[in-house]
Amino acid sequence: MPAEDFLAVSPYAQFHAWMAEAETSEPNDPNAMAVATATPDGRPSVRTVLLKGVDERGFVFYTNKESRKGEELSLNPNAALLFHWKSLQRQIRIEGTVEPVTDAEADAYYSSRARISRLGAWASLQSRPLA
Repeated sequence: MPAEDFLAVSPYAQFHAWMAEAETSEPNDPNAMAVATATPDGRPSVRTVLLKGVDERGFVFYTNKESRKGEELSLNPNAALLFHWKSLQRQIRIEGTVEPVTDAEADAYYSSRARISRLGAWASLQSRPLA
C-alpha cells in the first residue's frame, strides 16, 4: 500500500498520532520544535522552542514579545516549524502565519508554570544580549 493510505484525513489528526508515538519513543522533549523566522528584509533566524498546544487553529508556543523572535514575528508574521523525531526517523515541516494567543491564554499558561519558572521569567532580562 502507498504511504498515503496510512495517513489521517486531517493533518491535525495525523500530527496528534505522530506526536503520541514520539512521546513514547523520544528520550527528551518530543515537543521540541525549531522555529524559523525572518526579518522584514528576509534575514533568517532559527531557534528551538517547546510546543505547548495544537488544535485546528494551529500550533502554540510562547515567547518573550521583546526577544529577537518576538520582534521578528511582530514585523513579519511568517514562520516555519520543524519537528524532528530521530528515534522515529520522521520529521514534520509546517509553514504559516503566526498570530498572538489571547491575553487570557497567555495568562493561563503563565499561571500553569512552576513558581520558580514564573519568578525567573518576571525577574530576568530574557532574550537580551549579555554585555
